[in-house]
Amino acid sequence: MTNITGTVVARYKRHCLVEGPAGQRVSCQLQRRSLKPVVGDAVIWHAESDETTGTLTEISPRRSELTRIDSRGRPELIAANISQLVIVVAVDPAPDWFLLDRYLAAAELGPFAALIVFNKVDLAVEIPPELAEYSGLGYASCQTSAARHKGLDKLATEMRGNRSVMIGQSGVGKSSLLNALVGDALQTVGELSEKSGQGRHTTSTAVLYSVPGGGELIDSPGVRDYAPYIADSRVVANGFREFVPLLSECRFQDCRHLAEPNCAIKHAVMTGQLAQRRYASYRRLYELTESLQAGKY
Repeated sequence: MTNITGTVVARYKRHCLVEGPAGQRVSCQLQRRSLKPVVGDAVIWHAESDETTGTLTEISPRRSELTRIDSRGRPELIAANISQLVIVVAVDPAPDWFLLDRYLAAAELGPFAALIVFNKVDLAVEIPPELAEYSGLGYASCQTSAARHKGLDKLATEMRGNRSVMIGQSGVGKSSLLNALVGDALQTVGELSEKSGQGRHTTSTAVLYSVPGGGELIDSPGVRDYAPYIADSRVVANGFREFVPLLSECRFQDCRHLAEPNCAIKHAVMTGQLAQRRYASYRRLYELTESLQAGKY
């Protein structure tokens, strides 16, 4: 049997959909239970005798991983080998800025690039001032309306050269943006899922689509209520990019930036150099990580 390289583009309970080097997509069973592929994985597989199915035999080392905390407080891998998070917020529902900060912390610790998309801009009376704050921190952003087809060209441009994961609260229009960006690819993957006997409703992780004009986009519906899995609470501060230049100025090398004296982070918050809202997000994420380490999640 000839080994073939490929990329996992969808994962099901006992199978996955693999795209081969010629662009063919084949339903592959897993050679052994210890294999735990996720969307975005580079894999080795071989075709079965019928040439319409295959067997996945090996997962290549991952360049990057997007993880989250599962319902039992354990790390759950969502996608692999990504380069960008596309975080969608909207007028309605109102943005959950703490959730956005958790997404951004995941990007910083990944590390991945982050793009903030303000969707449904046609419904906005004004642009939330928080978006300007994130732009001031150096985060890329764009304004879109999937309903009015506004800003989609710029969004597609940001996809080029990236394997992106699109994430956001329920109801922000993520599905409409996905449909506008990848169009017919949604139907193609659905048809392949049905042919494999898996059905789209059984997809347990994400699905990867090619974006016309370049780039790849992973739709991951399982990250709407999201918190990154962070094994060590001491690195949480590194998920807030504006904190990083000040970390070496704290009195104590192991400063938690909570109640310690002579803390550069707390001083910067008190003097207005750092936003109080972002510091509150840091504290909440730090406390969550501590509770995980203590087994109290």
